[in-house]
Amino acid sequence: MNILAVRSLAGQLFYASKDMKRIAIQGYRGCFHEEAARLFYEVRASKLGVVECPTFESLFQALSEGRADAAVMAIENTTSGGLLPNFELLRNHSWQIRGEVYIPIHHHLMALPGQSLQDITEVRTHYMAISQTRRFFERNCPWIVLRESEDTAKSATDIAEGGLRGVAAVASELAAQQNGLEILARGIETYKQNFTRFLILDDAIIVPRTRINKASLCFTLPHKPGSLAQILTILSFYDMNLTRIQSLPIPGREWQYFFYADITFASYNRYKQALKAVKPLMEGLDILGEYESFVSNTSIS
Repeated sequence: MNILAVRSLAGQLFYASKDMKRIAIQGYRGCFHEEAARLFYEVRASKLGVVECPTFESLFQALSEGRADAAVMAIENTTSGGLLPNFELLRNHSWQIRGEVYIPIHHHLMALPGQSLQDITEVRTHYMAISQTRRFFERNCPWIVLRESEDTAKSATDIAEGGLRGVAAVASELAAQQNGLEILARGIETYKQNFTRFLILDDAIIVPRTRINKASLCFTLPHKPGSLAQILTILSFYDMNLTRIQSLPIPGREWQYFFYADITFASYNRYKQALKAVKPLMEGLDILGEYESFVSNTSIS
């Protein structure tokens, strides 16, 4: 898929071509959000445009202002856990989850061509990438100073645009390709089974009921003993598989929580029956999305 950067508007960089579908991502070109977007939309859109958003809040703003047609948003990582503020963003906005994709997170050390590891004295990358690769630097190149930056991919772009020698970035292979950087070391992440789950927010996607096998819910419960256990028992009776549950406090209501849950199932009808059974026991229930789960073990290159 060839994606061409053609214009910049209001601080957002667009990758565009004819019949472009504009996808909002948190981050900058070459980031893992773009990898997830390219992977998910490979067979769903002939052309893919990317709208860079510096924060997750600005991602939803791009959607609400019509500057993006859809969005790809990270929600959890196998090593660092869930992105808790993003659960709140989902609850507070009307966009439904219409899909998901998991991609492996492989961190690569990259710099301007013609340099070796011994030439590098400084590495710039996001703080999360530093935490996930620190062991590599401690063992192999302790002289390198690790500096936090705004974004993994933007660090690669800054090095390329600034012609910075002696400085490297930790980012995706896509970032290296797009910026003409040479990879000095591949797969330097400490934990190799490092995956991030991304949600697809795209109202143009209509998933047939026969293919829906996952749902994301947000609910509240009465503040009394056993209320959550009762819900979980009923879900189990209807063959619902609880793949994730996260609680967040309800502001202004002491010791009461929003529960964010992901469930998978083989039968959409059984899923609807389960919701009908548990809803009377809840104080509130929001369906954040019903969609088809999609897992990939291959990163986009």
